[in-house]
Amino acid sequence: MTDKTTETAIFAGGCFWCIEAVFLEVKGVGAVESGYIGGHTEAPTYEQVCQGDTGHAEAVRIDFDPAVVGYADLLDIFFGIHDPTTPNRQGNDVGTQYRSAIFTTGAEQDGAARAKIAELAFDGAFDEPIVTEVEAAGTFWPAERYHANYFARNGGQPYCRLVVAPKVAKFRSAFAGRRKGN
Repeated sequence: MTDKTTETAIFAGGCFWCIEAVFLEVKGVGAVESGYIGGHTEAPTYEQVCQGDTGHAEAVRIDFDPAVVGYADLLDIFFGIHDPTTPNRQGNDVGTQYRSAIFTTGAEQDGAARAKIAELAFDGAFDEPIVTEVEAAGTFWPAERYHANYFARNGGQPYCRLVVAPKVAKFRSAFAGRRKGN
């Protein structure tokens, strides 16, 4: 946490460039940092994580003001912008580093995440079972600096145009009231 009015959420849902780009636009979010979590390698590099043998997921750490946006709202956005039904895969990104996971910072977040998954399953929100993992957050290893704000700096790159941009567009359409400036 950066101060007493800020809480932290950590989500993994495929490439961290996609998740970061969306959450940077959420009203009440102060900072979003890409990184690695959930594995066994100390201080992993992007190249190591991409090889898929560190056990880490690409993830984002989100500092948010719960008076502006609640954790439940962040969960709604998280489940609204990625496919939580494909184990170790988001589109063409395949491997354990691209798994859907929620790394909780306490019992309240753990309960909220599990309740959201149960609600989505009960409502039949997805055609396939949700495979999103929920586990207590361990060490979050910040990604290399060049990953920060990647989409904003590289929006014309083919991966960004074909993969990141549609997720950002989906967020803007489905969660317009949650965008900064609205």
